[in-house]
Amino acid sequence: MAESISQYPMVDKFLRYLQVEKNTSPLTVKNYAADISLFSNFLAERLGKDFQWQKIGVLDIRAYLALLNKEKYARTTIARRISSLRSFYKFLMRENYVEQNPFVKVRTPKLEKRLPVFLEELEINEILTLPDKDTLGLRDQAILELLYATGCRVSELVGLTVTNIDLGSQYVLLLGKGNKERIVPIGHTCCQAVRQYLQVTRGALMEKNKTEAHDKVFVNSRGGPLTDRSVRRILDKYITQLAMQKKVSPHTIRHTFATHLLDHGADLRAVQELLGHANLSTTQIYTHITTERITSVYQKNHPRA
Repeated sequence: MAESISQYPMVDKFLRYLQVEKNTSPLTVKNYAADISLFSNFLAERLGKDFQWQKIGVLDIRAYLALLNKEKYARTTIARRISSLRSFYKFLMRENYVEQNPFVKVRTPKLEKRLPVFLEELEINEILTLPDKDTLGLRDQAILELLYATGCRVSELVGLTVTNIDLGSQYVLLLGKGNKERIVPIGHTCCQAVRQYLQVTRGALMEKNKTEAHDKVFVNSRGGPLTDRSVRRILDKYITQLAMQKKVSPHTIRHTFATHLLDHGADLRAVQELLGHANLSTTQIYTHITTERITSVYQKNHPRA
């Protein structure tokens, strides 16, 4: 029989398990903590603050979901909260604190399959011609080229260190989700942009501002490590210059990278490896984009379509 426990120590233990054993990113751990905290608050109001996790049943969960629906939370948010709590209970079962996982019986809301937004080749090429040849322009050029050349996440870009980029062999070592490393090749144009940035801009900005030494490749105007927010602002500046109607973020360039590779005949598994996707199903959404485009071209151009 599962022993009686106080809820909060188990939450702390679960979050430590995510950090230490699962190597989960700080942001994901924060989201888990928030999801469990909101459910805890709901249970405390419904059952009293001394509620026990092993006594929570499907009816309690349904009442919680009804509240979320009443407050008009998005399906994606509800799905994430269910997933977080299901994982929490799976951990409690592993630790023998509960005998069953009530979230196994709860269906996740069906989500709409939204295809990722991407840029046409002409559009991404236009963006890549915009940065000036001054100090910060060279940095921006290197950032944009690297985003498109590798399809990296913005967190991987700002986390890139000088020791993890090999311009001679034309490779970068990216640190992805769960601290998983992957090697991604970079082309001649990207290498040239990054080399010029490193030779002209990085050292000059750090020396000018007497910045404390650090190993991050990309720096801000004061020579300190660049943040993901700054990368978004840099990209926004060029999107505004083009008066582009699409909503474009660094992740849009990641989608663009994958779509263009598949358009030019790349193998799906190779694209999966380059993107650092754990599951092939995550990468497969890009095949829907390419299929949709082929169908559109056929319908517009074939005389008997």
